[in-house]
Amino acid sequence: MDNGRSAIKIASVAMDSMHRIGIDLGGTKTEVALLSPDGAVLKRDRRPTPAEQGYEAILDTVTDLVAETVSSLKEDYTIGIGIPGIVDARTELVLNANTTIMIGHPLRKDLEARLKRQIRVQNDANCFALAEAQQGAGRNYGMIFGVIMGTGCGGGIVIDKKLHGGLHGIAGEWGHVSIDPNGPQCWCGNRGCIETFISGGGLQKRFESMYGEKKTVEQIVASARSGAAPEQEFFDRFLEDFGRALGGLISILDPDAIILGGGLSNLVELYEEGRKRTLKYTFHKNAATPILRNELGDSAGVFGAAHLWS
Repeated sequence: MDNGRSAIKIASVAMDSMHRIGIDLGGTKTEVALLSPDGAVLKRDRRPTPAEQGYEAILDTVTDLVAETVSSLKEDYTIGIGIPGIVDARTELVLNANTTIMIGHPLRKDLEARLKRQIRVQNDANCFALAEAQQGAGRNYGMIFGVIMGTGCGGGIVIDKKLHGGLHGIAGEWGHVSIDPNGPQCWCGNRGCIETFISGGGLQKRFESMYGEKKTVEQIVASARSGAAPEQEFFDRFLEDFGRALGGLISILDPDAIILGGGLSNLVELYEEGRKRTLKYTFHKNAATPILRNELGDSAGVFGAAHLWS
């Protein structure tokens, strides 16, 4: 029976002998990496994501990057793509993407039609978690939870080096658990989501809402560390919210390790005072769960996308 994909090349089952292409399709940049079968990086490139030019322009950018990457490659390869959203398992349409121009489009199908090759698409936080589990800070742990704390807040679950997506592909969407029904309005439609309290974007919006002054996270943290008010009190609330959110997560999932990524993962307070606050809200008050800094930095997304065929 023709399933409409007869022209699409299906990847070989011998995945460990194939080259891998990973694409990190972000809101501001699109990056591609070509990995050899043994994981060596053979080629990398990036260019701005033309979100303001429309959906077709995004497809053009991805298609061009892949064509340039494989132009001199004679071996077979797989393609994985990380996006700031999810692909609905039933409709195959993009949902809840920060790059809103992609919402409602069959991104995977459209790219497969252009590239004449089967691809895999996953949430960018899942790609981060997968990369850190396979070759980063989580490589020696069985189950890890990878947390992205950047402009937004997301997460991914990896068990024995394999991504756990869940029934609807939303496993690990920790940032959109509501911890305060009277909290700030979140773009997802709910109030008081974790993302509105502990992401970089959420912190900046809340500080301006509370104190009528625009400040970057870096400015808020610097002032808090110097003992200035109200930044010190605001930052203390941030650590408390971080502990509450992460403590609840540990109580539900009980992972072997938690790995932090995104811009806020550079805050040293998260690994000391933040961990103390976490234990306040964990069912096991002496939990030994390590909270680790990521090892791959902003390379994790593109590496994780390449490993979607692993």
